[in-house]
Amino acid sequence: MKVLAINGSPHKKGNTYLALTIVCEQLNKEGIETEIIAIGHKKIQGCTACNACAKSLDERCIIDDGVNELIQQMKAADGILFGAPVHYADIGGTMKAFLDRAFYVAGVNQRLFRHKVAAGMVAVRRTGGMPAINTINNYLQYSEMFIPASNYWNVIHGLKPGDALKDEEGVQIARILGKNMAWLLKAVHTHKQTEALPEVEEKTYMHFIR
Repeated sequence: MKVLAINGSPHKKGNTYLALTIVCEQLNKEGIETEIIAIGHKKIQGCTACNACAKSLDERCIIDDGVNELIQQMKAADGILFGAPVHYADIGGTMKAFLDRAFYVAGVNQRLFRHKVAAGMVAVRRTGGMPAINTINNYLQYSEMFIPASNYWNVIHGLKPGDALKDEEGVQIARILGKNMAWLLKAVHTHKQTEALPEVEEKTYMHFIR
């Protein structure tokens, strides 16, 4: 099994990266392969709402800036871990643009990430961690993904690179998240061998203008 970790921080080896490595270390101890990919320093455009991906149904966004390759890597992974820095009490803009496009493509193409195990982890100096982790969870919940928990919300604190390691509670949160994610990955993998997953239901769309 493999977990793909997406680092949405513009600092490749900052506190977001450290948080992801703590989770990944626990996954590795359980025999689960991990790979951390940094995207926060890249130029990723936001969704233009052109809906081309829903028309082509080829699992690709019409904008070719590296997001399509990541969509396929996430599709191939058993689990996905999303790490993001907190900017103005929410996730950074590059990470938001990436998630908007990747999850929309996945959604219109038979829900590519459905029933994968996924979790988010955010790094923050002081406040805003909860809105940021909730933003990540919005994508996971909408996509019918299985979300492991820790013993607190998945937020770690620090300002300068390396500060996060001094947040003893945050380190424990990341470590327990890794353990629980490993257990859930194995449970899902085992169950898939003997039980069929629930059938995909066609999405019911409504608006409230009458």
